[in-house]
Amino acid sequence: MVPHLVTALTGPINELEARILDSMPAIERWFRLEWMEHTPPFYTSVDVRNAGFKLAPVDTNLFPGGWNNLTPEMLPLAVQAAMAAIEKICPEAKNLLLIPEKHTRNTFYMTNVARLVQIFTQAGLNVRLGSLDPEVKAPTTFELPGGESLTMEPLLRTQRRLGLKNFDPCTILLNNDLSAGIPSVLENLHEQYLLPPLHAGWAVRRKTNHFQAYEEVAKKFSKLMGMDPWLINPMFSQCGEVNFAEGSGIECVQTNVDALLGKIRRKYKEYGINEKPFVIVKADNGTYGMGIMTVRDAKQLDELNRRTRNKMSVIKDGQEVTEVIIQEGVPTYERINDAVAEPVVYMLDRYVVGGFYRVHADRGIDENLNSPGAQFIPLAFAESSHLPRQGVKPGASAPNRFYMYGVVARLAMLAASYELEATDPDAEVYD
Repeated sequence: MVPHLVTALTGPINELEARILDSMPAIERWFRLEWMEHTPPFYTSVDVRNAGFKLAPVDTNLFPGGWNNLTPEMLPLAVQAAMAAIEKICPEAKNLLLIPEKHTRNTFYMTNVARLVQIFTQAGLNVRLGSLDPEVKAPTTFELPGGESLTMEPLLRTQRRLGLKNFDPCTILLNNDLSAGIPSVLENLHEQYLLPPLHAGWAVRRKTNHFQAYEEVAKKFSKLMGMDPWLINPMFSQCGEVNFAEGSGIECVQTNVDALLGKIRRKYKEYGINEKPFVIVKADNGTYGMGIMTVRDAKQLDELNRRTRNKMSVIKDGQEVTEVIIQEGVPTYERINDAVAEPVVYMLDRYVVGGFYRVHADRGIDENLNSPGAQFIPLAFAESSHLPRQGVKPGASAPNRFYMYGVVARLAMLAASYELEATDPDAEVYD
């Protein structure tokens, strides 16, 4: 199933698909060389938007939930990738401590945790769950809708190690994005592998740093392909002192929105795109589709109503928004059953293992789809052939389309690798 693109402007994307397929050996070699120099994040999911004239990542998550949306057919690939990732880090690993988010009442999220437990158990590890919630003082079992159950246990911290009662792991896997800050129980663990590292969490991480790194990656890749990096790169700018609740710092946002809309208009003119450009203003840290708004004209920011101010001023775990990224809006012209759709690609280590379409019947082509009411339809990575098919007309083959999505998602993952190296507080400095 390839969702149809409802735009006449599929020319550039079909051209890009053909170019990417023709250059496949060069692309795979280029990635191979990059991974010799850089370490991929442990696991990653990337939201991709296909506008028909442009294909770009708009968000990169280093603590992906939603593993329950992958089909059973995708699991063997995920297990193999998990094995490769663990072998690289701790080949003799026996025990894995998985630390999820605190919101245990969210059954969708807990089903995702169960899927992660399944993947790493099948990769040959004893997996147990540790809770950061101080209210979990004894092993607590949660029943899931499918008849499964999960047991959360209180963490035990010694001076140098973190574990559970009678359980000493070599590796600790976080599925908690640290939006609320870094808990002291996770600090100064120098004897165990903590994945992803603490500076990958939203307490430290900034989207601006990520898209700066992505810009660098997109330029390198586009040079290899002989194309304009704009076709795969969303332009952006940043404001660092904003308070939506009080209305301060809005001028900075307006100025940047205006400038960015001007840049997009020039690009649209260059490519003959007859569309009204828009930008997305969103919190520079944080996830779950919170603190996001679509802006088509800087004047819109003059009259923000109270509801919008409230929505923009606080994100997950009650964290206040003080910094925003202003990002070029990439419309999504993909449709499934007439509902707007965007692909989300999942990776473990440096391998694409699957993904799904996030579909929202009540949202427009220029809106955030990561909101209540979204549905998830697995991508056709699950077809018998994961490999692209040479010689098929662009836009007609699911494996070819998904190979292209996988390439763009891996570019975003490589950018995350650059970003984590640049922001690593313990990086060795070579003069």
